[in-house]
Amino acid sequence: MNTWIGIALAVLAFVAGGILWGWKGVILALSVVVFWLLLQFGRLMRIMRTASEAPVGQVDSAVMLQAKLQVGMKLIDLLPLSRSLGRKLNDSPETYGWIDAGGVQLEIVMNKGKVLSWALNRPAEPGDTVAASTRQDD
Repeated sequence: MNTWIGIALAVLAFVAGGILWGWKGVILALSVVVFWLLLQFGRLMRIMRTASEAPVGQVDSAVMLQAKLQVGMKLIDLLPLSRSLGRKLNDSPETYGWIDAGGVQLEIVMNKGKVLSWALNRPAEPGDTVAASTRQDD
C-alpha cells in the first residue's frame, strides 16, 4: 500500500471515530492503527527471519526468480521470492546478486528499494566461447 494512502486512512479513522463516538472513537481508531502497524512489523520480521536462515546471495533457481521479477517491485516483495538476502555487487547503481547451484547469477539493479532492471548471467558451456546473458532494462 502506498504510504500516503495509509496515512490518509489513519487520519480518516481518527476523524470518523471522533465525530461518531467522541473520545471513545478516537481510542478505537488508535487501537486499529496500532494493530495494523504491528501486523506490518510482524510480516517484516517473518520475511527477514526466513531470509537470514539462508546463505547470503544463494537461491534455489536464479531462472525461476528472474521469471517472477517485475519492474518497480519492492525489496520487501523480492525477499520472500528469493528466500535470502542478496550479495551487494555495486554501490552505484545499487546492484545485488543471487547465484544458484548451477552457477547462474541474477544481478538486480535497484533504486530506493525498487527493482529497476536485472540481468541473468549463465556460465559458459564447455563448447561455447561466450557466456550467455539475458538482460532486462526498462
